[in-house]
This record gives sequence, structure tokens and C-alpha cells, in this order.
Amino acid sequence: MLRQFKFLFISFRPKQWIKNLFIFAALIFSANLLNLSLFLNVLKTFFLFCALSSSIYLINDLFDLKQDKIHPEKRKRPLASGKLKPTLALATAIFLALFSISTSFWISLELGLLFITYFLLFVLYSFILKRLAILDIFIIAVGFVLRVMVGALAISVSLSHWIIICTFFLALFLGFAKRRHELIVLGDNHSSHRTSLSDYSLHFIDQMISVTTASVVISYALYTVSPETIEHFGTDKMFYTIPFVLYGIFRYLYLVYKRKEGGSPTEALLTDKALAADVFLWVLAVLVILYFIPLSN
Repeated sequence: MLRQFKFLFISFRPKQWIKNLFIFAALIFSANLLNLSLFLNVLKTFFLFCALSSSIYLINDLFDLKQDKIHPEKRKRPLASGKLKPTLALATAIFLALFSISTSFWISLELGLLFITYFLLFVLYSFILKRLAILDIFIIAVGFVLRVMVGALAISVSLSHWIIICTFFLALFLGFAKRRHELIVLGDNHSSHRTSLSDYSLHFIDQMISVTTASVVISYALYTVSPETIEHFGTDKMFYTIPFVLYGIFRYLYLVYKRKEGGSPTEALLTDKALAADVFLWVLAVLVILYFIPLSN
């Protein structure tokens, strides 16, 4: 039984919880990171959202059980390999979904509505929407935007449209890179695993990656120098963080095209030291500029 719980926890995909760190974006960029009360609110919401996202991962693995068994990497997952009982996975998914959604409604009506919107959207994605080329990537991008919105609601702050734009473009970039990796890894069997892959080609995806790469860099650069940003933060130094974003994008493109990686942004961040160091330095630069430089002016 203990082994079942071990495989169940693996199926929660705790490494993927890194994506949920986007929930902290509103806290950081509203200059409230040092507010202990608000920080604890966001931290509580973060763990609650991790429970919700894990329920969706379980539902997705149950639905994709047959396809995952023929995938060179996903066949090692507990459900696909037969190590985890589907009945236990389903019961846990239902419990996590009910617990996280009901608790979010208890915190606030608006937060609960966002939680249930995310849940329904990605259940629908697991069953239908991921079969539709381009729209499947847009849904993934919307999921990241919803994470940022959840973080903003947790501390009752308004979101800058720049944060939404930058998040959306970055998620599109990562999504198309993931589809490119799947096309290469699965080869001629790609359509048997994911229907939408038959509507993609490497040439088309490369074009989309080029478009989203430019969109991420330009939108972030404009964000750092916009009058709205300068007025909000009381500093014009945010543009110093642009090189970190550029390097991060270029490094990820290197991993995608040179090392044939990019299937999982989380894995890339955890395993590529250069990318991890760049993200750390970007976060450090943002914190120094937003929380210390304005105070010295």
C-alpha cells in the first residue's frame, strides 16, 4: 500500500509545480513580497493550486493511458506502467479537485470561480481541446495567465496588462517548443499519441517559435521602459533585466535545436545549470531593482 502512495505522489508531478510559481508574480511585481501577511496568503493559494493541478494531471493520465503506453518517455509513468491502480488515481483526483475548489470558494468567491474555471478548462483540454492544433497551445498559455490572475486575487491587487501579455507570449513560446520536441521524439508515431500533432510540421512550428520568440522579447523590453512601469515602481532601472531574458530565451532555443530538448520546461530548468543560473540572476536583479533601488532614490 505504501508503494501505491509513493507512485500516487509521483503522479502528482511535483516537479511541474514549478509552473505554479507564476502565482507569485503579482506579489513580486506589486512590491508586496516583504509583506508577511500577503506572502502567506499567496503561499497558501500556491499549495492549494498545486492540489488542483495535480488532480488534473491524474485525470489526464487516466484519459491518455492507452497513448502513454506507447510513448517512449510517458510509458514510464506509474499509471501507464501499471504500477498505480487507476481506481486509486481517480478517487484521489476527485478528492483533490473537490478539496481545492471548495477551499478556494471559502477564501473568496472570485478565487473559487478562477479555480473552477481552470479545472473545467483543462478537463475539457484533456478530453477535446488538445486535439485541436494551435488552440491546444493557446489553452496552455491561458492556463499560465490564470495562474497569474489567481496570485493577484489572493492579495487583492490589480494586474498590469504587461504582465498578462508577457506571460501569454512566454507560454506560447514554451508550448510550441514542447510540440516540436514531441514531433521529433515520436517520429512517425506522433499522430497515434496526440491527434493534433498530425496537423503540425517542423517547418510550421519553427515559424511559430520565431514569432513567439520575438513577441516575448519585445513585449518584455517595452514593459521595462513603459511610463506606466516606471511610475508604478518609482525606478527606470528595470531595463537592466532585459539581458537575462534574452539569454534565457536564447539558451532555451539552444536546448531545443541543438540538444533536441524542450519537451518539458520544468526539466530544462531543473537540469540545465546555465538556464537555472540565468533565471536565478533575473529574479535577483528584479528583487534588487524593485525593493532596494527605489528606496535609495
